[in-house]
Amino acid sequence: MKSLIAFYNILRKDMINYYLKPPNISWGIIFPFAWMLMMLIKTQSTFDINNVFPGIVAMSILFGTTSMLAVTITFERKSRSFERLLLAPISTELLVLAKIAGAIFFGIFNSLIPVLVSVLYFKATVLNWQLLFIGITLLSIVSTLLGLYISVAAKEVFEAQTYSNFFRFPMIFLCGLFYPISALPIFIRPLSYILPITYGVDLIRYSLRQNNAFPHVLDIMILVVFSLLLFFLSIFNIKKKWIY
Repeated sequence: MKSLIAFYNILRKDMINYYLKPPNISWGIIFPFAWMLMMLIKTQSTFDINNVFPGIVAMSILFGTTSMLAVTITFERKSRSFERLLLAPISTELLVLAKIAGAIFFGIFNSLIPVLVSVLYFKATVLNWQLLFIGITLLSIVSTLLGLYISVAAKEVFEAQTYSNFFRFPMIFLCGLFYPISALPIFIRPLSYILPITYGVDLIRYSLRQNNAFPHVLDIMILVVFSLLLFFLSIFNIKKKWIY
């Protein structure tokens, strides 16, 4: 019971202090709209929402989760408030889960905007809503944990953002967000297959057209494995760099 209360209070503090601020909410709304408008203007005659939809959703989640987590983790580490949380009588695993929960919810919220606009206005055809929700949730989790893993190594917010951009921008081209992996040069494709975002986008694409590069069960399994791997690696780094 005490663990649940601690989890709730940490999550509530983060939501109030970081995620529910008007600039963050407006950014989460404007960012997907800007990308949709750009793609619409660029490909007016050949615009197909079912092709653009997975990439827009994935970008909203990826940039939203990693950006916010980079701010919360590095800012609290610099102000030593994170160190005070580490002294609390709760496990490090529970503390990390509470810290990433807000970013996961923020990533899911960011995805709702392009989903609603695509379905209600552009008439996107979602064939499997359950798989779409699973894909969005798993993509939010793995993106958040990727942001956590990167943020643990940074001491300043700008460092965390720089490290995040080093991974995020190549993912736009390597993970099949807007261009199929089959269109990439053969020697680059192995990079796409070792990035977890590839499988999240593939799962979302399957929920629309049921025509993807990998079986959807394999996508789910790989995303779960990546999530567990990033979680335990982050825990290991936190204990190594911040506790011992």
